[in-house]
Amino acid sequence: MSIGQLNSKKIAPYIFLLPFFASLIIFYIYPVINTIILSFQNVVPGESSFIGMTNYRNMFTPDFFQALSVTFRYTVYTILILIPGPLVLSVLLNSGSRKWNTVFRAMFFLPSLVSVVVAGTVFRLIFASSGKAVINAFLNMLFGIKPINWLLGGPMHAMFLMVAIAVWRWTGVNIIYFMSGLQQIPGELYEAADIDGFGSLTKFMYITLPLLKPTTIFVTVISIFGGFAMFEESYIFWSGQSPNNVGLTMVGLIYKKGFQTGNIGMASAIGIVLIIIVLFVSLLALRLFGFFKKEE
Repeated sequence: MSIGQLNSKKIAPYIFLLPFFASLIIFYIYPVINTIILSFQNVVPGESSFIGMTNYRNMFTPDFFQALSVTFRYTVYTILILIPGPLVLSVLLNSGSRKWNTVFRAMFFLPSLVSVVVAGTVFRLIFASSGKAVINAFLNMLFGIKPINWLLGGPMHAMFLMVAIAVWRWTGVNIIYFMSGLQQIPGELYEAADIDGFGSLTKFMYITLPLLKPTTIFVTVISIFGGFAMFEESYIFWSGQSPNNVGLTMVGLIYKKGFQTGNIGMASAIGIVLIIIVLFVSLLALRLFGFFKKEE
């Protein structure tokens, strides 16, 4: 094939799309297909054998339901905080001074650049069980609360730690998403609302919220993916061995089955079930947002 043919309008677009499709096949499609095959196998070092639906029948253990419960609650809590919070903050930043907007935007966004290992280590120090730890010292000084063992305190403390680090890391990212959506709203709408005497709350409810719907849908869906894929934060806090599995997530369970117990087939089966759950929850969220409704 000559250079002239490669530059033709019929072939050139496919040449530019080739890297994308190659990476999609190598890093996404092939691993999923291979995982599906492994989920029907008993994999041991050096050999594997097909065992049908055995892995799927045996996966529904107390650990599975505990991991599903922790992951689901974590996802719900992060969505309830990381959608309305950044939305309101983005509106406030968008209406303020341009100089201070840049400063506060940078302050909120910086935590997302911090490695999860570093962030988790710092949070472990801040929420240490010692009375001299930052949070315990603060609570004791203001409210007289005795030192709390956050890492070993139970399900509520564990969930608080995981949600807290997620909010700290991702609030700034969601603010950027919402601010980009706000930039797409025509200023003439707000000017017309000012002429009609609408207040700030009315403009927010009837102009900002409806026109930010596409951005809100996007942020919600990626938050669902992020919530169900959470692993590193929990692993940093408890090194994969949280008391009574209070920090066990679905991805953590996959890691536990695949790398700690060596049951690759079971881990693959759990991974496939997790993909189905995430797909179902995402489609349900899109349905609730009216994403599939036809415009009249």
